[in-house]
Amino acid sequence: MEFPVQTANPAKIETACLVVPVFKDGDLLPAAAKLDDASERLIGQLIERGDFDARLGNVQLIPFAPGLNADRLMLVGLGSREKCQEGAFRKAVDAAFGALAALPADDATVAFNDVPVPDRACDWKARMVAEAAHRAVYRFNDFKSEPAPVPPLERVTLLVSEGGNSDAAREGGRIGDGIGQGINVARTLGNLPGNVCTPSYLAERAEQMAANAKGALTTEVLDEQALEELGAHSLLSVGRGSAEPSRLIVMKYQGADDPDEAPHVLVGKGITFDSGGISLKPGEGMDEMKFDMCGAASVFGAVTSVLAIRPKINLVAVVASAENMPDGLATKPGDIIKTLKGLSVEVLNTDAEGRLVLCDALTYAERFEPASVVDIATLTGAAIIALGHHATGLMSNDDDLALDLLDAGETAWDRAWHMPLWDEYQEQLDSNFADLANIGGRPAGTITAGCFLSRFADKYPWAHLDIAGTAWHSGKQKGATGRPVSLLTQYLLDRSSDSQVEVGED
Repeated sequence: MEFPVQTANPAKIETACLVVPVFKDGDLLPAAAKLDDASERLIGQLIERGDFDARLGNVQLIPFAPGLNADRLMLVGLGSREKCQEGAFRKAVDAAFGALAALPADDATVAFNDVPVPDRACDWKARMVAEAAHRAVYRFNDFKSEPAPVPPLERVTLLVSEGGNSDAAREGGRIGDGIGQGINVARTLGNLPGNVCTPSYLAERAEQMAANAKGALTTEVLDEQALEELGAHSLLSVGRGSAEPSRLIVMKYQGADDPDEAPHVLVGKGITFDSGGISLKPGEGMDEMKFDMCGAASVFGAVTSVLAIRPKINLVAVVASAENMPDGLATKPGDIIKTLKGLSVEVLNTDAEGRLVLCDALTYAERFEPASVVDIATLTGAAIIALGHHATGLMSNDDDLALDLLDAGETAWDRAWHMPLWDEYQEQLDSNFADLANIGGRPAGTITAGCFLSRFADKYPWAHLDIAGTAWHSGKQKGATGRPVSLLTQYLLDRSSDSQVEVGED
């Protein structure tokens, strides 16, 4: 998708659809005011007569507007000017692109850069527009004999009023384009069924990404023999009951001016299907356990975004992938396994398998002498009970790293919430027979899962993102969301030596 920037009188622009945001109070923004003048006060009259309700997210399409060169005019409600914060802006933009995706239009021009959002500059608004456009046109048709129509939208022009910062809008569009691509890669991987998206499939995708990146990305895949020789017995224990072999996938991007600069490491949980193992899950909703690899999917998505944006940073992405199934070879409750770090773990519940693959991946990350490590996992149902489906759970052994991730989430509007990782919770993991147990009981289940991982991340600044509540939608709208690709990419951009976050002024 293309996101050019244009500074022109909107009434003169030739486009399939001109999208104009409007506040409820009728005080028109610059682009809307010029359109109102050129169209015999069409917009103002619609608002005054009550023919258009500018409540937040309301959309009205006008197939023909006199005095304009645009084929169509779309009005988008912003609601109250006083309440126009980041969330309201995002809602209006998403509503606009949801409506655009239903039109037979391959291009559109949008005037969202006129909208005043406190503490957000022109590039941020352009980025949100680009991301929303990618999300809106996404369709998952891989297995439908009669695919749903794919929106033809290919070009979204960012209209910047006179005196606005076109360079900042252009940079924001570029970043949003890259992040939008990454979000949709993560959604596709998450939506694929478990009989297609296996650990081997993810390994092949990583190798293909490296081939397509033409030297910008390298990939290494450790098969089960290599993992056995390495001593990654915890990761291997999870996949022992499956016919699908486990894999550890390592992708490296070197974009920093100094090739020896310490990399930032992303670690993704890649359980391509989670039956629960011997601790079998209930049948209802088990189909959604194909989404248990959304941590890995978000890592693939973030790598995609990085390859599109090319920040000056060194990045290592590690995906620990297995399928958790019950058979005669499967790990049993009560079994004791040895981790790559050398710690022994008593497996009290085989459905707490994500931490068993991640712990070996976190130990493996030590070899890169990282500047930071962030793991991403659909780890606990308790995260949904604690935070619902709005915020990602965040735990860290480093307060500065936690704050950096929280800030990145606010900027990306892909927010997280900092949860405690106090020593008192560690006691719940005590085992009579091993160094620690893999669960700590029902109380504080999300936190004790983080405590378990923290035992394997003591050599570097580390954070854990529990995305069980944010990685996918259930029910009629079932599907992967692509979160937290935007948060992760923003965090990496903030670490880049050529960071251009919040470039310029409106």
